[in-house]
Amino acid sequence: MSKTKLSKPFLMLFFLVSVGDIVAIYLENSFLQMICKSLIIPSLLAWYLTKSSGVNKLFVIALVFSFVGDVLLLDKVNYFIFGIGAFLITQLIYVLIFSKGLGEASGKHKLVSILPFLLFFSVLISILKPNLNELLIPVSIYGFVISVFGMVSLLKYLNEKNGYNLLLLQGAVLFIISDSMIALNKFFEEQSFYPVSIMITYIAAQYLITSHVLQNELMKDNV
Repeated sequence: MSKTKLSKPFLMLFFLVSVGDIVAIYLENSFLQMICKSLIIPSLLAWYLTKSSGVNKLFVIALVFSFVGDVLLLDKVNYFIFGIGAFLITQLIYVLIFSKGLGEASGKHKLVSILPFLLFFSVLISILKPNLNELLIPVSIYGFVISVFGMVSLLKYLNEKNGYNLLLLQGAVLFIISDSMIALNKFFEEQSFYPVSIMITYIAAQYLITSHVLQNELMKDNV
């Protein structure tokens, strides 16, 4: 079986374990959740590796740290800060990968890209601050970095409006929404719909970001 043909089964596995994880969260089945959540990123990574025409090693590392973060956040009580650390590395790598070539973007586009995410970050931190206590600094650092990822994705789209850059922007926004719900659920007010919503937006975000990387590689191959 060729490398390309292998990609479809891995994509199907990704969707299967993603649905399984969402169902497990809804049913509050911790054992099923542990199995399914632990397979989400590995199956997505396998899809990327078998479909990629030129593997981006930094992107692979980012997904590996996402996997580590997923596993650690299965226990949000004891390993929450370590999960944040793992995803912080993921976000830093995403910023590094996707910010390449954006130095020449216009000042107007840079301003338009910065303002909405900076405003959202400021409002969210002000809401969470009373309950963050000793986690104020690490949560603020993570929130700022993922906001920068949002800024970069919007700037990239404004700089070159096309379908695959739109995928990246959508992925970044969904990632920010997912992490914001985690923070609100833990540090502001718990809501019954948060756990399922967090995973749906997170899974969609990682899929869209990976799709962007693959489409970007395909575009470069056709140049």
